[in-house]
Amino acid sequence: MKNSGLKGAFGALAVVGVAFAVKKMAERRKFMKGIFEEYGIKEKTPFGFADKIREMDDAKYSELKDKIKEKFASHCCTGSSRKKEAAEA
Repeated sequence: MKNSGLKGAFGALAVVGVAFAVKKMAERRKFMKGIFEEYGIKEKTPFGFADKIREMDDAKYSELKDKIKEKFASHCCTGSSRKKEAAEA
């Protein structure tokens, strides 16, 4: 075992990566659970979610859409962040 230290380091890095992924999934699950409770969605399937969206009025739908977009949007490489940096400079 010539590279046992290197294997150990990669193993530790893999464990940290898995822990980070599990934490991220738990945060997203908690967020979605809060959304389901807030809007009174009983069925936890995509079809139940879609049915509830169809029943919503436009104001509630846009509010829900903004919340989900804010939580799950990718924050890297967005044009708005570049515009903010340019405006501050």
